[in-house]
Amino acid sequence: MKRKLTNSRAQRVVAAAGDEFARRGFEGARVDLIARRAGVNKQLVFYYYGSKRGLFQAVVGRAAVELERALSELVIGSGPALDRIRRALDAQFDFLARRPELVALLSEGGRSPGAPFAPVIKRIVVLLAEGQGRGEVRDDVDPHVAAAQALVLMIGYLRHEGLIVADEPALRDRWRKGAVDLVVNGVAAR
Repeated sequence: MKRKLTNSRAQRVVAAAGDEFARRGFEGARVDLIARRAGVNKQLVFYYYGSKRGLFQAVVGRAAVELERALSELVIGSGPALDRIRRALDAQFDFLARRPELVALLSEGGRSPGAPFAPVIKRIVVLLAEGQGRGEVRDDVDPHVAAAQALVLMIGYLRHEGLIVADEPALRDRWRKGAVDLVVNGVAAR
């Protein structure tokens, strides 16, 4: 019978794995380094997570929960749907910009089966659907697709920001505003 991995061990393993996967990506991450940093042996990691992919899924799942929790706590206020969508996207962008390790994990998340980040986009989906009900968002927009595209746009930008803006804060701010404008203007009813 399998023993349960104690909470502190599980937290140490997933934290060490999160750092390793964020720094080196899935392919470059090494389970032996993760185990050493977590203070457990490599066999224990495989015993509880089955494989490197199983460990990665646990890390991505934890990252998805963390992002969903942070975004659900954002206060975007009231007003027209498009204004609230803009505020929610700005807040999402700002949160992700402060968490480069999370962006790295999200960019690797496609290796994880299922849709661990589907709950993350639900707030934007709800705002888009509400905007459609009020006539502010085009009826032909699929809220799930638009919300996912916004998240992918942010992740892609943040993952490659250094290539795009170098060290020009003004350009960085204009690019982020432009990315949010692209989404909001793309869904707005005319």
